[in-house]
Amino acid sequence: MLAQSDGRWEPLPYSSSIARCTVSCISVFLTQLALCAVPLFFTDSPLLIQLPLSALLLLLVLGFGGWFRRLLGIQASAPAFVFFSIIITWVVYVFIIREAISRFMDIVFNAEVVILIIGLFRIMSKDPGFVVHQSSCSSNEVDDISVVGFEVQNEHRVRYCKSCRAYVKGFDHHCPAFGNCIGQSNHVLFMVLLLGFLTTEASYIVCASQCKRSTGIQLEANPSAILAKSTMIFSLLQVLWQGLFLAWHVYCVCFNIRTDDWVNWKKYPEFQMSASSQSGENHVRMRFINPYDKGIVDNVKEFLTLNV
Repeated sequence: MLAQSDGRWEPLPYSSSIARCTVSCISVFLTQLALCAVPLFFTDSPLLIQLPLSALLLLLVLGFGGWFRRLLGIQASAPAFVFFSIIITWVVYVFIIREAISRFMDIVFNAEVVILIIGLFRIMSKDPGFVVHQSSCSSNEVDDISVVGFEVQNEHRVRYCKSCRAYVKGFDHHCPAFGNCIGQSNHVLFMVLLLGFLTTEASYIVCASQCKRSTGIQLEANPSAILAKSTMIFSLLQVLWQGLFLAWHVYCVCFNIRTDDWVNWKKYPEFQMSASSQSGENHVRMRFINPYDKGIVDNVKEFLTLNV
């Protein structure tokens, strides 16, 4: 794992990395254990009832976990939480669901999980497009727009990330789940990985549903069936929000806009256009304009050649 120190990325001490990963592993275990309460106590409720109940329970558990960690002064790792969530779902699949799945679907799902894990470690370690800049000023003297001797370059849409305390070419957002910025050099990988998460989770939902139909297991029959149902609900919740997240990023690609540009457009002059004020008004209203929009086809081509 990496940490920021005086504006430079440095590896965390081994003990600190192990501690954060351990906390994240425990958090994943407790989260999945809590989610088992929904199919256990609401067995006869339809899925449309179990889904919002699970979402509410998930928010409560994660919120309480965050408050408890702050109270004790301990830290967790969001990428480790993502990794262990994949692992526990995979374990449930191997020991509970797999026996009822066809050989072809088994190969497909296991391949998806392996590729997903490789992609996760790849995006965690890949340079998003950091702009190397040597400066004698401290990190507290750095602002969002410029630093001593360096102006934000509109040509490469360089933006400042407060989390990384560094400038990033084509900065879209800082992704806590992947522990890295999403920028020019890893934006395509981010989109592919996001699609990979959706595909793998959708496959797991299909496998879990097929298992229940094939075996005829009733939810109240045994703890294994309850765990299979809770992880399926967890995957379904993931699919719902990640689907919306992917849709937003597809929109951004089609219109050549970054998340940071959209949220903070009032900070960047190239996105501002003076609007004619109505009669009797003395102030000038600012409107959003996207100077980078070249049409959907050209925008997609530009996105696909970001790393070239």
